[in-house]
Amino acid sequence: MNSSEKLRRILDLIEQYGGIDGVHHKQWVLDQIVRVIAENNYNDWVKTYQVGEDGPDTFYWDTGIAP
Repeated sequence: MNSSEKLRRILDLIEQYGGIDGVHHKQWVLDQIVRVIAENNYNDWVKTYQVGEDGPDTFYWDTGIAP
C-alpha cells in the first residue's frame, strides 16, 4: 500500500469510527491506524512500544474493542 492509500485508509477509519463513544472503541481505532502504518512490522512496533524503564513489559498495548 503506498502512502496515499495509507492516508486514505487512516482518514476513512477516523471518519467512520473516530466519533464512536467509549475509550475501548477509540483505542481500537488507534490500533487499526498503527496496523495501517506499520504493516508487517506491527508486532515489532508493539514490542518496542511496551519497553520502558522497567523492562520489556513496562507498557501495555491495548488493541481495544471494535465498534
